[in-house]
Parts: sequence; structure tokens; C-alpha cells
Amino acid sequence: MEKKDEDLKKAQMLDARARNISHNVRCTECGSQSIEDSQADIAILLRQLIRDEIGAGKTDKEIYNKLEDEFGETVLYAPKFDLQTAALWLTPVLVVGGAAAVLAYTKHRQRTNVHIMALDLIRGVPLTPKERVTILDVLIPPPPPPRGLASRFRTWLNR
Repeated sequence: MEKKDEDLKKAQMLDARARNISHNVRCTECGSQSIEDSQADIAILLRQLIRDEIGAGKTDKEIYNKLEDEFGETVLYAPKFDLQTAALWLTPVLVVGGAAAVLAYTKHRQRTNVHIMALDLIRGVPLTPKERVTILDVLIPPPPPPRGLASRFRTWLNR
């Protein structure tokens, strides 16, 4: 009786491992489904191949490598991070970072230029510190109103 329970647990563990691997492998015929969800002939054969490899004592990594060697990298849902895929993963980050840098630089230049022009206008004129602050407040334009979703929501609430 104990032997049957042990064999049953071992079979369940192997089946769970095979299902886990199958969920991470794309059906080459369907493309959008894992081989676990697909009923295509190739998916059935791949599921059997995975179970045979597990039965032969192969590790998950060895099974993934074998599938990748036979069917190409697109058979796996999680491609490796290498030089070719780095562009895919990093391009959005670089574009957003570059746009943020250009926006920050433009804002900085705009504020700096206005401030320098205001200082040039009052340079050499004898003013008290209070008069200097007042003139700078008049000469430097106020920041533009925010145009984000939160400010639009606040404006809508204040109506």
C-alpha cells in the first residue's frame, strides 16, 4: 500500500512538472497557445516528448534547450536576454529616458534664459533687495498651468 502511494505521488510530481514546462512552450502550429492548451497534433507530440525527457531524467533546462535547438527560440514564451533581444527590451526605456531628458533640458534652458534676461535688465541699477525681488517676480513669467490628467480632474471638480 505504501509503495502505491509513493508511486502515485511520484507520478503526480512528474505530471505537474511536465505541465509546468508545457505552459512555457508555444505551440508551433497555433502560435498563440501553449502546447498545454493546444490540441494540435504537434502540441500532443511535444507534450509526449517532454514527458519522455522527464522520464529519462533530464532537467527542465535541458528540456528547454532541446526544444529550442529543434524548433528555434520562438518556441519558448520567455526568450533569452542577449544582444538581439536587448534592443527589444531596452528601446522603450531609452526612448522615454531620452524624451524626459530633452524635456528637462528645455525647461531648464527656458527658466535660465528668462532669469538671465531679467538679471541683465536690472544689473547696474541701484535697487534695494525688496525692489529686486519684486522686479524679478514681475519679469519672470509664471509657470504654465499643468496639463496632466490630475489637473484636468481638479479643474472639473472646481466647476
